[in-house]
Amino acid sequence: MTSPHFSSGDLIADRRADYARMFAESGEFAEAQELMEQALEQVPMWAAGWFRLAEYAEKSGRKEAATAALEKVLELDPTDIFGAGLKLAVLGASAAPAAPPSPYVARLFDDYADRFDTALVERLEYTVPRTLARLVREHAGENAQFGLVSDIGCGTGLFGVEIRGQVGRLEGFDLSAGMLAKAGEKAVYDHLAQADLSRPAETSGLFADAPQARADLVSAADVLMYLGDLAEVFPSVARLARPGGLFAFSVEDGGDGDAPLLRPSLRYAHPEAFIRRRMAENGFDLIALEKSVIRQDAGQPVHGLLFLARRQA
Repeated sequence: MTSPHFSSGDLIADRRADYARMFAESGEFAEAQELMEQALEQVPMWAAGWFRLAEYAEKSGRKEAATAALEKVLELDPTDIFGAGLKLAVLGASAAPAAPPSPYVARLFDDYADRFDTALVERLEYTVPRTLARLVREHAGENAQFGLVSDIGCGTGLFGVEIRGQVGRLEGFDLSAGMLAKAGEKAVYDHLAQADLSRPAETSGLFADAPQARADLVSAADVLMYLGDLAEVFPSVARLARPGGLFAFSVEDGGDGDAPLLRPSLRYAHPEAFIRRRMAENGFDLIALEKSVIRQDAGQPVHGLLFLARRQA
């Protein structure tokens, strides 16, 4: 949680919260929890403070206290900008939502935009944009040209950089204004706009200024793990891609199950069987599937699935 979201407006409460953070950074979570409880006595309507309290309570082994704090967050902030509903599901206190709340995803990436490229590429060995572009070239042709590419969930534009040389017109969409600003700095996109991929196609923003069936290639690099059951994504892509157009995308590998899994990272992992079913339901034929390590997370490899599919004519 970053500073724009973590001030109570009360100097005493903020001071206690700062001390709590220092205790937590030293691994003394019970002490951090106690100080946050004192801070919240001063400002009981502080949603961000309750979210931080939940974190400390969870790490000190007090699951019930963490659950109660997260429920308080949702009471104070029904839009769930902090992702408290996701945390409750990870703790086993509620069912996993079909998709994360859009305000949470937007905040997450607005906060992350300035350090996204450095954090992922240099520290977490993030490989998806380059690997996905290679997969496209291997099957479409090394010198294949695409009249229009729609990069949905474009982030800071890492996939756009990889594919720009093969594209006539490149458009990028993202929920996060901060990410779009960073993508604009790369000067590789012809058009950038906000879109919410969790919404139905008609209200997603993908078709606000452009027609359906326009894209020769639709890309979604490291996006679908923030979209849950994908109930709206595949129908939107089916409208966006022209007949015979390609859809290149990645997911975190959900193993042998048949439904998405919400992981402690608050990202969703998607089983291969589930993705194949979504493709078939929406008129896509599988061209290629590649398994790889897509990044590191807390020193551990995150296994992913990279797909290339074709929209049926």
